[in-house]
Amino acid sequence: MSNAKPSGLLSHVIKNMTWNFYGSHRNIYLTFDDGPTPVVTKHVLDLLDEFGARATFFCLGRNVDKYPELYRQIITSGHAVGNHSYSHIKGFRSSNRHYLDDIELADNLIHSRLFRPPYGQIFPWQAREVIHNYRIIMWDILSFDYNSSLTGTRVVRNVISKVRPGSIIVFHDSEKARKNLYAALPEVLGFLKENHYNMELIPENGK
Repeated sequence: MSNAKPSGLLSHVIKNMTWNFYGSHRNIYLTFDDGPTPVVTKHVLDLLDEFGARATFFCLGRNVDKYPELYRQIITSGHAVGNHSYSHIKGFRSSNRHYLDDIELADNLIHSRLFRPPYGQIFPWQAREVIHNYRIIMWDILSFDYNSSLTGTRVVRNVISKVRPGSIIVFHDSEKARKNLYAALPEVLGFLKENHYNMELIPENGK
């Protein structure tokens, strides 16, 4: 789960974080955190296929450990993957060594140069180490699908009211987000398709 909003301070201090791809014509970058999760991830893959959309899945190493076939299905379906740590570690409560070791443990299973910090938590000094090996991908739109106090309709509004060419959008293919995700994702995908957005993969290098 990612529950931090992009910090203006961090976005200026840490230049190597990618918050969006503004100016990228009609491209949108859908991302899914915390999977792979049985049933939920498969449902997401089916919806993406139905709408001709591609997405980037920021996977937890512990879930890839448990569900390797589901992880492979993400890739064989034409989507990209990224490292979301092994244990969903909180950067603000971790030493550099512990934080980096957890990422490295996930790297043994998730072969990607993309990294998204769990909860959006990463200190500048942690980021300076991480960027030696990864491109740090944040976001400009958080759906809040994991928030059980919200309705699917509100989750849809959280996304479509802010979307613009080059936006990076965060959903979660997790049990916690399932109810809102199932309600909101088809509506969001329909909106993006009707408005002629291209739903593309996040590149590992460059823009």
